[in-house]
Amino acid sequence: MIRIRRGIGALGRKVLTGAALCATSAAAWADRPWNFQTPVTPIAQQQYDLHLYIFWICVVIFVGVFGVMFYSLFKHRRSVGHQAAQFHENTVVEVVWTVIPFLILLFIAYPATKTILALKDTTAPDMTVKVTGYQWKWNYEYLGEGVSYYSELATPLAQIMGQAPKDEHYLLEVDHPLVVPVNAKVRVLLTAGDVIHSWWVPAFGVKQDAIPGFVRDTWFKAEKVGIYRGQCAELCGKEHGFMPVVVEVKSKEDYDKWMGEQKKLAAAAADDPNKVWDQAALVARGEKVFNANCAACHQAAGTGNPAAKIPALVGDPVVMGPPNDQIHVVLNGRNAMPSWKSLSDTDLAAVITYTRNAWGNKASAGLVQPAQVLAERGK
Repeated sequence: MIRIRRGIGALGRKVLTGAALCATSAAAWADRPWNFQTPVTPIAQQQYDLHLYIFWICVVIFVGVFGVMFYSLFKHRRSVGHQAAQFHENTVVEVVWTVIPFLILLFIAYPATKTILALKDTTAPDMTVKVTGYQWKWNYEYLGEGVSYYSELATPLAQIMGQAPKDEHYLLEVDHPLVVPVNAKVRVLLTAGDVIHSWWVPAFGVKQDAIPGFVRDTWFKAEKVGIYRGQCAELCGKEHGFMPVVVEVKSKEDYDKWMGEQKKLAAAAADDPNKVWDQAALVARGEKVFNANCAACHQAAGTGNPAAKIPALVGDPVVMGPPNDQIHVVLNGRNAMPSWKSLSDTDLAAVITYTRNAWGNKASAGLVQPAQVLAERGK
C-alpha cells in the first residue's frame, strides 16, 4: 500500500511538472536547445506558430485515436464476455473517417498556405543584397551601393586541427558578416558560381538554395539587433562544414555609419586591371592575399600538406613555369584546388607574383600583371 501511494505521488509530481511546462510561454519553449531557434523575423515567428499549431493537432489526433483504441481493447476484451461484432460497409463510419481527415487537412492547409505565400512575398524591399555561393565562402553585394565583399570562415586553423581549445562559435564565425539594419525588409537574391549551395539562417526562418545559372530570391526583416548564425545547408564539397553564414543586425544609425565606411573602402580598393605594377608592390599585396585565401591549405611557408595531398609551392613546376599556366590553374582550379575566379585580376596577379618570388622561388618570369590575368580570364 505504501509503495502504491509513493507511486501515485511520483506520478502526481510528473503530471504537475508536465502541466507547468505546458503553461510555459512560447518564447521560453523556443529557447530550449531541442526546439527551434528563437524567431527574430515575422516569417520565422509565423513558421514557429504554424509548427506549434500542427504539433498540437497531431497531439489531439494521437490522444483521440489511441484513447479510443485502448478503451475498446480494455472494455471489449474476450475475458469479460464480449463477442466480436460482425459488420461490413457501414456508410456512416466510412463518411465519418473520410470527412474528419478532410477537415483536419483543411485546418492545416489554410495557415500553411498563408505562411508559404508570405515567405515568397519579396515585394517592396527596403534594400536588396545579392548573395553568391562559392566553394567555400559567400559573396555579398549590396545592389545600388557599390559595396561587395567576401565572407569566409574565421575559425583559427589550430582549432580545426585540434591544436587549440574550440571556442563558443567554433566553425560558425566569419571574417566579414552580412550587415543589415534592424526593421528593414531585406530582399536576398541568391545564385552560385560553382556548385549548389544553400543560404540558411534558422532564426530568420530563411533557407534558400543557391544554384549556378539561376537567380532565386527570399527575404527577411530582423526585428532585433544582434548576431545570427547559420550554415550552408547543401552538401557542396569537402569543405562544406567550413562555410558558415553570419548576419549582424545593427541599429539604423550604426548601419549607416558602417555603410559609409564600406563605401570608402570600396573606393580605395577599386583597381584598374590595366594598371602596370612594380614587382615589390605586387609581392607585398600578394602575401596578404595568399595568407587570407591560400595558406590554410598550402601553409604559410608554401610547404603544402603531403598528408592531404596538397602540393608544396616551393619549387613547384607550375609556379616556376610559364606564367599563363599558373594563371590558368588559379582561375580554373585543379584536382582539390577550387577556382579562384572570384578574386580580382589585381589580387590574382599579386598572389601569383608572390608565389613566384617567395620562399626562395626565383621564377624566370616573376612578375605577372593584372592585364595578363584579365586576358586569360577572357579565353
